[in-house]
Amino acid sequence: MRLLYITFICCIVCTIPALAQADAGKTYLKAMEYMAKKNKPEAYKTMQQAIRENPASPDAYSALGEWYFKDHKFKEAADIFLQASRNCPNGNKAFALPLAKSLLHSYSPEQALQLVAAYGTLKEKSQWVLLREQAYFMKQALRSKVVDTVYNMGLRINSPQADMFPFITADTQNLFFTRRFNDVDEDFYTARTDSCGGWFKAKNMGSPPNSKQSESAQSISGDGHYLFFMKCDNRSETGWDQGGCDLFMAYTADSVWSVPENFGGTINTPGYEGMPSLSSDNRELYFVSNREGGYGGLDIWMSEFKNGLWQAPRNLGAQINTAGNETAPFIHVDNNTLYFVSDAQAGMGGQDIYLSRRVDDTTWNKAQNLGYPINTCYDENSFNLTIDGTTGYFASDRDSAAGNFDIYEVRMPANISPIPVALIKGVVYDSLSNEALTIASIYINDPKTGEPAYHYTSNRGDGSYMITLPAGYSYTYTADRIGYMANTGIIDLTGKKNIEQINYSIPLLPNGYQKPVRDSLIATILFPINSKKMTDSGKAILQAAIDPWLQETNCTIIISGYTDNSGNPMLNEELSYLRANLVRDELVSMGIEHGTIDAKGWGEANPVAPNDTEENRNLNRRVEVVIRR
Repeated sequence: MRLLYITFICCIVCTIPALAQADAGKTYLKAMEYMAKKNKPEAYKTMQQAIRENPASPDAYSALGEWYFKDHKFKEAADIFLQASRNCPNGNKAFALPLAKSLLHSYSPEQALQLVAAYGTLKEKSQWVLLREQAYFMKQALRSKVVDTVYNMGLRINSPQADMFPFITADTQNLFFTRRFNDVDEDFYTARTDSCGGWFKAKNMGSPPNSKQSESAQSISGDGHYLFFMKCDNRSETGWDQGGCDLFMAYTADSVWSVPENFGGTINTPGYEGMPSLSSDNRELYFVSNREGGYGGLDIWMSEFKNGLWQAPRNLGAQINTAGNETAPFIHVDNNTLYFVSDAQAGMGGQDIYLSRRVDDTTWNKAQNLGYPINTCYDENSFNLTIDGTTGYFASDRDSAAGNFDIYEVRMPANISPIPVALIKGVVYDSLSNEALTIASIYINDPKTGEPAYHYTSNRGDGSYMITLPAGYSYTYTADRIGYMANTGIIDLTGKKNIEQINYSIPLLPNGYQKPVRDSLIATILFPINSKKMTDSGKAILQAAIDPWLQETNCTIIISGYTDNSGNPMLNEELSYLRANLVRDELVSMGIEHGTIDAKGWGEANPVAPNDTEENRNLNRRVEVVIRR
């Protein structure tokens, strides 16, 4: 009788788990259904019920722990994974890694390290190695805060949506950023400072540059006239922007932005290109790409602007990039300090902000984490800095759900600030008429080598320019413009240790002010719109014009390429330079020595007719050939 009773009890005990598992399976599926419908309260409650009904099933623990983790409830996630490690078969090993990650994100690096010591030799070894590095870094970072606090910028800047990629202008009067709506659309917003040192409420920048597609991760040139950004999910017939994310550029002369233009195939690929940052001298463009030749994931690349063209990009190397993702580069106006975001370097556990300082033209120092509390166990996804290096702006999702970023402000400590620079602002002008001179070139020499190191161009609208230079040195400069004599001078920044603004305008004398050079215009070659080839009639005109000069030895041939004013001015400069070189190559083929030819592209400068009709614009799309004796 006793044996029969025990057998009966065993049957009951064995039957209950089977029934419970069936009910738990239904409950689990119901919880997953709630989450798919974004009913989080019911999903959480129902999944907890599934665990109570079958406390040995790993699926419910995995789902609930993952939900907690994604919602930044790291302590709750750690508690769930700890229960799973105790209650599930082989749970101590199966849940060791998610438990360790949850403990790390709960600011419990010591407990995470205990799990690393116990299970770090299991599979997913690379994740354990990174977790160990992050735990050791977090221990030190929590003991040595780099600043006391960071400041949420409040409701005039931030919204219930994701606000990110802050960009502060050189005069600190305007803040630009990206706002994401419903995890889909992204637009640019801007805010101005008020008279009390705060901010007016941010406003949408309008169209253009915003459109029905997603625009984000903007960078603005130092003079405020060029906007670089990424646009995703593109659809066009260019071949360069079909799908993926591409880099675009827009221009403004009088507060109205031009229609953005794609950067083209030198920069963009069918994959991902985004998050641009332009150097203060407008000669280097840093951006993110997953193109071939990287270290894995997203890498940071850089393209140089030389000879009127953006060159093939190069990877910044292993000191910056890893097998993970490096994103959101920001090159400070000192042109030597690069800030960026990484998810695969020793840090606080999420995406962290790092800096690296330039060693030479192709080498960077090992990346340095900005430390706590700028970086946290949450995600920090972008960073920007005032020119004086004292105030940083960054985005973080520390105060809300994962990916729902706010913009924060921080007073920067010296050890993670850039080198001091001076901001030089002014206008290039005609010294006789006092009229502003647009599209004038300013070349700054390196104070150590004497070689040209920086090249700036005055704005095509008002002749203004802005230059940033490292303080403490004396610089020689040369300014020139077509039709004007070069002006050489000195900008003395010796003895200046703090970052400051200097007003410095540059006068130019017209070429005719002194004894004129004997210039003879011998040919004008016209080009069809957007054409990059000489026509047969153009070649015939050139041949007839140059024939009388083939035996002349004491002269120089000046070739000047021009465009009309349609399209983007930077692209127009590239096109005019290309056309001038086409004419130069044709002259060389006719027997003219290469060394006697000077070919330049001037973009839309010096029009011969107003750009108000197609007929006049056709006259301005030209290459002029001048004999100088």
